[in-house]
Amino acid sequence: MEALSAVRAKVGARSPGGCEAVGSGEPQALPAAGPTPPLEPAAGYRLEDLETLATVGTGTFGRVHLVKEKSAKTYFALKVMSIPDVIRLKQEQHVHNEKSVLKEVNHPFLIRLFWTYHDERFLYMLMEYVPGGELFSYLRNMGRFNNSTGLFYSAEIICAIEYLHSKEIVYRDLKPENILLDKEGHIKLTDFGFAKKLVDRTWTLCGTPEYLAPEVIQSKGHGRAVDWWALGILIFEMLSGFPPFFDDNPFGIYQKILAGKIDFPRHLDLYVKDLIKKLLVVDRTRRLGNMKNGADDVKRHRWFRSVDWDAVPQRKLKPPIVPKVSNDGDTSNFEAYPEDDWNKTPPVPPKDLEIFQNF
Repeated sequence: MEALSAVRAKVGARSPGGCEAVGSGEPQALPAAGPTPPLEPAAGYRLEDLETLATVGTGTFGRVHLVKEKSAKTYFALKVMSIPDVIRLKQEQHVHNEKSVLKEVNHPFLIRLFWTYHDERFLYMLMEYVPGGELFSYLRNMGRFNNSTGLFYSAEIICAIEYLHSKEIVYRDLKPENILLDKEGHIKLTDFGFAKKLVDRTWTLCGTPEYLAPEVIQSKGHGRAVDWWALGILIFEMLSGFPPFFDDNPFGIYQKILAGKIDFPRHLDLYVKDLIKKLLVVDRTRRLGNMKNGADDVKRHRWFRSVDWDAVPQRKLKPPIVPKVSNDGDTSNFEAYPEDDWNKTPPVPPKDLEIFQNF
């Protein structure tokens, strides 16, 4: 077994999740094209009313800014995506999915979307700003969480997943980087770029290598069970400091996932080992969370015997970490990003803009 520090260094440099179509099982239906309407902002917000203060995140085709609404002095997170990059990387459908999912959901542990807009170069999503930073940063700084800390975050995440699944939405990108802490220390799931309304199954290879379920790797078509697999990976990583299946390259990770051999650190609680084993079951029909009783099977597991499940979504559990936040617009819990020339994106021809006419 490699030294934990070396493994953590690898996890710290984990490549972001991605998506690529596998086979032709998933129809890529986009909103019907038509004449491009005038680019009028939706009611309530305008770009010129938002003052950009800092960049708090970057991704493959965009970045997230902390912005302040000038008159109300309210802080928001503004996700800005380059339309040419979205088209080049064939992410049009995922962008539409993210908007439609976020418009539909309303839950204390999910990020809120207030407004979307586009011009000739960028797509904009105005969301609530969550100043506590990523759970990943706290995990990296502490090395690993103790049992009760892991239990708290797992309980809140389970409520978020259960809610999404009740609306037939699969999240598909659960990992510490996508879990934010609010100023009280409660979670907010963010980045719904891979989330999708799902009646049956989908065939797109989506996610971060260490967190992919076997059925995703095998292109068998996958559904909401992938979120329960990812929960098992997340609980292991929170309590160990590294994921159960890791390697220098994605192919090596996939081989280990399909082999399914888990080496548990000695310090792990007996009950949590049992829970992880039941979540990381290759046969999804026998995977905890994906059987007849759904999320209730997970909630009733012995590891959660101390949890009052009615109190969890009411945010009544005491957070183990309270972020240091001086004000609503504090960015100290996020990394600093250089303000490079990312916004020199050329305008997109009207024909290409038709895809985003309803955005």
